[in-house]
Amino acid sequence: MVGTQTDSGNKMEVQNALPTLTTTTTSVADFYNGKTVFITGGTGFMGKVLLEKLLRSCSGVAAIYLLIRYKKGQNAHDRLQQLLSSPLFDILRKERPGDLSKVLPIEGDITQPNLAISVNDRVMLSRTVNVVFHSAATVKFDEKLKLSVTINMLGTQRLIELCKKMTNLEALIHVSTTYCNCDKTEIYEKIYNPSISPDQITSLVDTLDESLVDAMTPILVGKRPNTYTFTKALAESWLKENKGDLPLVIVRPSIVISSHGGPLKGWVDNWNGPTGIIAAAGKGVFRSMHCHPEKTADLVPVDLVINLMLAAGWKVGSCKTKEIPIYNCCTGQRKPISWRSFVELCFKYMRIYPFSDVTWYPSGTVTSSVALDTFNQYVLHWFPAYVIDAFTWICGGKPIMLKIQDKLQKASTCLDYFTTHEWVFDDTNVRQLGLSLSEADRREFNFDASQIDWDEFIKHYVLGIRRFIFKEDAATIPKARRSIAKLLWVYRITQFITVLTLWHFLTLRCAPLRQLWSNALKLLLHIARMLPIL
Repeated sequence: MVGTQTDSGNKMEVQNALPTLTTTTTSVADFYNGKTVFITGGTGFMGKVLLEKLLRSCSGVAAIYLLIRYKKGQNAHDRLQQLLSSPLFDILRKERPGDLSKVLPIEGDITQPNLAISVNDRVMLSRTVNVVFHSAATVKFDEKLKLSVTINMLGTQRLIELCKKMTNLEALIHVSTTYCNCDKTEIYEKIYNPSISPDQITSLVDTLDESLVDAMTPILVGKRPNTYTFTKALAESWLKENKGDLPLVIVRPSIVISSHGGPLKGWVDNWNGPTGIIAAAGKGVFRSMHCHPEKTADLVPVDLVINLMLAAGWKVGSCKTKEIPIYNCCTGQRKPISWRSFVELCFKYMRIYPFSDVTWYPSGTVTSSVALDTFNQYVLHWFPAYVIDAFTWICGGKPIMLKIQDKLQKASTCLDYFTTHEWVFDDTNVRQLGLSLSEADRREFNFDASQIDWDEFIKHYVLGIRRFIFKEDAATIPKARRSIAKLLWVYRITQFITVLTLWHFLTLRCAPLRQLWSNALKLLLHIARMLPIL
């Protein structure tokens, strides 16, 4: 578990604490009254929650522009309508449908020069935008370095060029990650200098062939586990040197999972991070995970991150500072939970509220032993997958289990670094920001991790996976419970037969065990004969 702060020799010092500022009289919601907001990454998981929260809790916002690219035959307007049809916006559609008209699409692409925004739109944004939220990024851990640099670094640079032309800009909120400096064990709310400069990396990626860049990636990334954390660190370093007078603030969330509060508890709409693994475990197709069970799982609900982002925008917009405020949005310091507890609670509620069409009884293990995990992978994952696919092929169906296991194995490997290491994230600035809010704002824009009840949260997390990932209605729960009760009997019988088979196999090859087995059987027979007499 993450250690608490102790004596002065080990105590985490505040190296980037915000200067003490006079608390503003304007509430967070009032700050956004009449403001025009521009959001990148608005179609992503966090972007949707940000958009909904802005509309619902900051009803005075004037307009919200979303940068949306053309994708799979859908233009920006089509994708916006699809986004607004999400269950996340049900309350707004029912109670204040007119507010949805404040959301307007801007055709563009974060990977292209000038963000591929038309000249007219760029001029309009430069004149009208007051607040910018930059959350667009590739969060794929195994992304090629060239594309990761293009999106996470060059995309940020292109946005900054646009922001410098915004004559009425009051706040710029850049979303990073607490893990951008994961090559260290104690991470403060400050920007660290990378071993190689952002401009050098940009030059390498621009000039070298992609195959050569791929070959050099492990050397360039160094002690970091992937290109995502590496390019996020480079983006922060570049911002420090090139932000100019922009009112910039950086928010660093840890591992973002489902919503903690309203409007929909447990809302989640993607398979990223641990969600895909937990969903597969609930279906019975994933049963072993390599991790250190007692290390802290620094998981943070998505709505806590969004509330912090909105409050950070209010703070930097209301109290000007030349420094770059950094906020580590995490839970490990204030409300830690171990990986073991997280997994056990997930299994607890996946048995109470089981998914439909479960392949096997939801159960599994987490282990820090590479050898044991490898053994489990073959026995519990690959062998059943081969058997099921062979049976499916014989019956004329399409085998898919091996493909599923391959994807799960890759996802598990990407998470491996984060489940076997532990960090201490300083969150002093987050605590100070919370203290500067009014009581009303602390309730409406809550980002206090200490208030999380993990048992209750994970219950809604599992129900959220069931409802929003698998699209299963709550009415199917009783039937799913009956199905899983039958699987439990099959599971127990299988365990009993397996133990007997292994024991019998061992006794055939070991004389002492064979004798012990023989004596045990004789004793059981003797007791059986005595029972009628008694």
